[in-house]
Amino acid sequence: MRNIILICIALFLFACSHVMAQDVDNNLIQFSGVVVTADSLNPVSFTNIIIINSRARNYRGTVADYYGFFSFVAQPLDTVCFTAVGFKPVSYVIPDTINDNRYSLIQLMSYDTINLSESVIYPWPSKEDFKDVFVNLDIPDDDITIAKKNIERAKLKEAARISGADASVNYRQFVNDKTNKLYYAGQIPPNNLLNVFAWAQFIKAWKEGKFKTDKKLQEEIKRQKEADTKRWDYDEWIEK
Repeated sequence: MRNIILICIALFLFACSHVMAQDVDNNLIQFSGVVVTADSLNPVSFTNIIIINSRARNYRGTVADYYGFFSFVAQPLDTVCFTAVGFKPVSYVIPDTINDNRYSLIQLMSYDTINLSESVIYPWPSKEDFKDVFVNLDIPDDDITIAKKNIERAKLKEAARISGADASVNYRQFVNDKTNKLYYAGQIPPNNLLNVFAWAQFIKAWKEGKFKTDKKLQEEIKRQKEADTKRWDYDEWIEK
């Protein structure tokens, strides 16, 4: 007898829960809408939305998209709270007089002005550091000064000395090498080590001091650098 009573109570509770579940399912609403500003109707992107259930007092949350659009399932009398950075929080209670399973809302949000305390930012720790940096400030060159430095004679000579051959010179050297190989094709090329005329040209150039040209060029570049460090007139240099 006792077991029969327990079975009846269990069946009654199951039937009640089933009816309540059907009732809850029938009261579900697809709640959709958009969040915009109150003054210009611009979308409030990524608004935080909290749904507070009126019966179970549980909390759920979602986020609006970039255009302020949102959509979720809710029940009548649920409280929907909208919050966003820079805006005043707003709450909305879903009415219980809705006859359809869909409901839409255009939620307006007002800007929230927050007064912050004054913050003074100094680039240097103290006034003494500022004086030291100001006195020893390295002022960058202007465009005219940079252009003058780029066309200094010493720098141009140094660049011409250390720069390699361009494409036309390399091509000419390559063609000359190929021509010399074809000129002596099928025979042994001459050896200038035993060429009397080559030795005569070498001794003549040695006596004339032509092999000291690089040293003279270095001295000329050094002299030009010393002269360029002094103050000189750009227009006068162009005329020369």
